[in-house]
Amino acid sequence: ERSRGIVEGHLKSAFGTRPLASIRRADVQRYLTERTVAVAAGSVTKELNTLKHLLGLAVEWELIPLNVARGIKPPRVPAGRVRYLQPSELRAVIEACPVWLRPIAGLLAFTGMRRSEVLGLRWLDVDRTGERILLPQTKNGDGRIVWLNALACQVLDSIPRNGASPMDRLFPASDQVSPENVSLAFLRACRRIGIADFRLHDLRHTAASWLRMSGADLQDVAELLGVCRE
Repeated sequence: ERSRGIVEGHLKSAFGTRPLASIRRADVQRYLTERTVAVAAGSVTKELNTLKHLLGLAVEWELIPLNVARGIKPPRVPAGRVRYLQPSELRAVIEACPVWLRPIAGLLAFTGMRRSEVLGLRWLDVDRTGERILLPQTKNGDGRIVWLNALACQVLDSIPRNGASPMDRLFPASDQVSPENVSLAFLRACRRIGIADFRLHDLRHTAASWLRMSGADLQDVAELLGVCRE
């Protein structure tokens, strides 16, 4: 969805009416300069990466001889905020969540999965006996295994299946269970108990921080969370 928004909302208007062969490196640089004034550096980086990917496909399909965006550096992204919860804080936040949100928040915190990955989980993906989740395709385009600790197993065991088929989702989409509502309801729960400056995505930081404090090295954490390290 993010990639589609970048293409439809920005790249098409900037490059979509031109022949591919007419796009020059200077055109890409000019686009980055204009966008850097308008939006955050992180957004510009995502747009540049999307453009690089599209032009790379055009080279692969022999539509153009080279990718003019290749090698262009994105604007420097400021050092990101890293916020994670202590175990007592996490317990309080989960208890403050609506009942329907608690298993979602628990899986996010105890596995480090992304929101989209948790909401897209099917019963077919859960190997409870092997204590793992098999994600068929992740944000990076590859499948990966998410190993389950005791807390994640407890969360999974608490979710009623109610005769659901293997292809059914653990958290069926509804007006209540939508990506936006999940994030908003979690933010409200945090505010209700005085946890400031903490968002749903920070549960992923919490999982990573706990892994590091337990002795895992950075490469192991990256692999467990499905992060591409170049």
